[in-house]
Amino acid sequence: MSRTLDRTLAGVAATALLLTGCSAVDGATAPDPADAAGQLADGLAEGDLSGVAFTEDGADQAYADVVDGLGEVTPTVSVEEVAEPESDDATAVATLGWTWPVSEQDWTYTTEAELRLVDDHWRVVWEPSLVESSLHAGGTLSRRTVQAGRADIVGARGERLVTERPVARFGIDKSAVSDKKAVASARRLAGLLDIDEAAYVERVKASGDLAFVEGIVYRREEVPVRVAASYERIPGALAVQDSLALAPTRDFAAPILGTVGEATAEMVEEDPERYQPGTEAGLSGLQLRYDEQLAGTPGVEVVTTTSDDEERVLFEEKPVRGTPLRLTLDVRLQSTAESLLAPVGPASALVAIRPSSGEIVAAANGPGTDGYNMATYGQFAPGSTFKAVSSLALLRSGLAPDAATRCTDTLVVDGKQFENYDDYPADGIGTIPLRTAVANSCNTAFIAARSRLGRGDLADAAASLGLGVDHDLGFPAYFGQVPPAESETEAAADMIGQGRVLASPMAMATVIASVQSGTTVLPSLVVDHEVEQEDLPALRSGEVGQLRDMLRGVVTSGSGVALADVPGGPVIAKTGTAEYDDDGALRTHAWMIGAQDDLAVAVFVETGESGSSTAGPILESFLRAAR
Repeated sequence: MSRTLDRTLAGVAATALLLTGCSAVDGATAPDPADAAGQLADGLAEGDLSGVAFTEDGADQAYADVVDGLGEVTPTVSVEEVAEPESDDATAVATLGWTWPVSEQDWTYTTEAELRLVDDHWRVVWEPSLVESSLHAGGTLSRRTVQAGRADIVGARGERLVTERPVARFGIDKSAVSDKKAVASARRLAGLLDIDEAAYVERVKASGDLAFVEGIVYRREEVPVRVAASYERIPGALAVQDSLALAPTRDFAAPILGTVGEATAEMVEEDPERYQPGTEAGLSGLQLRYDEQLAGTPGVEVVTTTSDDEERVLFEEKPVRGTPLRLTLDVRLQSTAESLLAPVGPASALVAIRPSSGEIVAAANGPGTDGYNMATYGQFAPGSTFKAVSSLALLRSGLAPDAATRCTDTLVVDGKQFENYDDYPADGIGTIPLRTAVANSCNTAFIAARSRLGRGDLADAAASLGLGVDHDLGFPAYFGQVPPAESETEAAADMIGQGRVLASPMAMATVIASVQSGTTVLPSLVVDHEVEQEDLPALRSGEVGQLRDMLRGVVTSGSGVALADVPGGPVIAKTGTAEYDDDGALRTHAWMIGAQDDLAVAVFVETGESGSSTAGPILESFLRAAR
């Protein structure tokens, strides 16, 4: 704190006054105004002026009214200078230095406070201008957050997946109607919009007299004709044109991308510095995980509001727009996948990966998933698609593709009977080469060969194909599990992708992608999320060539023959079903995995007839459309 003492007295009297720290007014000594200025500065900083002498009462409350809108922000106030009175004047002026930590950048300025000598005591003259020099009676200060522009989520080739798109907000404008009419209109509008009438009416009642109470938000192109034609007939009903961060369609990669909306009460409570009521925020999916990146840095404004409700900006820190989130999703392929899953009743998913790079170009969930991300995070027994893994393990054990295996109708292991699927070809029973067991998907042949594998061999083969080893990919991803078998029965079930073996559609797409590429594929979706492949048992060119050749046989002469005439390069594939219990009823998951050129695909339907008849047509249509 600095104080300048400017005295114009002369002679001995002046010297004495300087030594005693007093001023001379009308021939008498008086207290130093710098002391009163210091008390004022301390009281302003502490928000408590009870210890400061003013010329009039009420300064404490007046100060609180002025700064209340700044929130929980404590200023630093110092006395920069005190201009002391002339010999014939009983007033002094203190220059105050203010620093408000309203944002990353402090708001600093100076003001002047008038002090008067009353009954030998310096008193402060309250004026709003001593808080901020432009303030007049009735003026107040308030701090508000300025939202930064939310960045887009972009996909392959820079295509915009989520960006600002036009919407229409329908609601009741309470400023246009009486309270009674607003309630009646709310009931009519709720019926027109097909929303909960009771809940909406309560919100209208609870809102202020000037509020716009939103009922629903439509994409502008999706406003129902009946709504557009009828809402204006309802007193107070209003359609506000706005924009929101939205994907191309309502369902486009919705469980993965997530949603944006008003920050929840829990978010505000947990991080009040970042979120305030009304703040736009990511609420789920990638929008939530990468909210800080996408939302950018909010700006801050300090404004003065006059008694006439006019505003003027006193301090401004500009917001910084968010940084786009780059994904590998391909708009066309994602849309194709979703259209193919749209008519499927049970929960379903489709994942497509580029074997050359691991890029996930489609991760679609059907309507039966009820918004759950089964595509990358589902956990299901992969059934016979897992025979791609079992085959690799058997090849590593020394069993060649043309080596003989024994395929029987049934096989009993420790009292548990295993059998082949219902329409297994009769000419596939007996002694058959391994490649035929793969093509026809003979369960008993694989189970009978389990003794060739040591503990951990199956898990090692799975890891080589990208299954069962977790990585943080920057989004919810389940890589599956291949735990050691705890019994002979479980070991038998593991060979055909049941037991405790689990996988997601993404994991099985990774398996077939690894076979196609000849190296272990690490899937990726978030471009800038760095992740390193674990040290895994490497795929050898010989074994992967044999495996690829056997999976080609599934298409040329086995359960995947429907894919034989798909245009393009050779298709490799594996079908699969897996039994599961549904409240006592035995049902089957339907799977199919396939790869062609630089595209690997897994299709999953939670309840189906078989892999070839339920999942197969979806995979075939996708491969054809992808070209």
